[in-house]
Amino acid sequence: MSLLWAGLIVAAVIAVAITAMLLVRSRAPAGSYFEDGDRAAGVFGVLATGFAVLLGFVVFLAFESFDTSRSGAETEAQIVREQFETAHLFPVAVRARLASELVCYARTVIHSEWPKMEAGTLGDALNPWGLAMFRTARTVEPRSAVEQAAYGKWLDERTDREDARSDRTHGAEGVIPLQLWIVLFLSAVVIFVFMLFFADSAERAVVQATMMGGVAIVISSTLLLLWFLDHPYHSGPGGLRPVAMERTLRITDQEAAVIGEKLTIPCDERGTARGV
Repeated sequence: MSLLWAGLIVAAVIAVAITAMLLVRSRAPAGSYFEDGDRAAGVFGVLATGFAVLLGFVVFLAFESFDTSRSGAETEAQIVREQFETAHLFPVAVRARLASELVCYARTVIHSEWPKMEAGTLGDALNPWGLAMFRTARTVEPRSAVEQAAYGKWLDERTDREDARSDRTHGAEGVIPLQLWIVLFLSAVVIFVFMLFFADSAERAVVQATMMGGVAIVISSTLLLLWFLDHPYHSGPGGLRPVAMERTLRITDQEAAVIGEKLTIPCDERGTARGV
């Protein structure tokens, strides 16, 4: 969701809330519909406090998920770069192949997995180049001490990479269940309706509009913030983008040039295997 759409939604909620308040105010008795304003304020305080506490816990949950996805993407990119270096300590027969498959892995993350995460359709799909690297690593027979150490390190890095990938993908479908969204929106509607009973024909319209508009801004913008945190993968401002993996590709290109290795990449620029 873009900032423009978010702003339009907030503006629409404010307009509807203020319009409803002013319409009710035009027929409301002086002093509001409540005969005991203090008792009504106490009840409203209970409603507002309950909503705020629930919303606070949900925002914390959503932010934690957002941060886990962000750190997972960065960690995965860093491990791919480290594996690229480790691959060059393998036997000559497989080092170039592993390094090339890592490049394809990174391209697939950027051009295939990321759009699917934005659309919420990634599901349990595996990165095909992760499997390709596993099959290649199984053919390795390390002999020297350096090759044996590199092989063990590669397996550790593979495990860490898969863990980081899980962190990256876990937030793609959202972590807040539908039932919780229903409770939040129902609570917000109850607060808005309760606010209408504070309509007071003896009070100036601008005061009534400001009161209702302030509540509408806070609740609608907070719910939109919650939606943003629960859907971290989008192209709008603040959305998670594959910046770290793109940086990893640039660095691996530089490293390959420094060591003078010409890689034959078995995929196109989007990570699709050639010939497929």
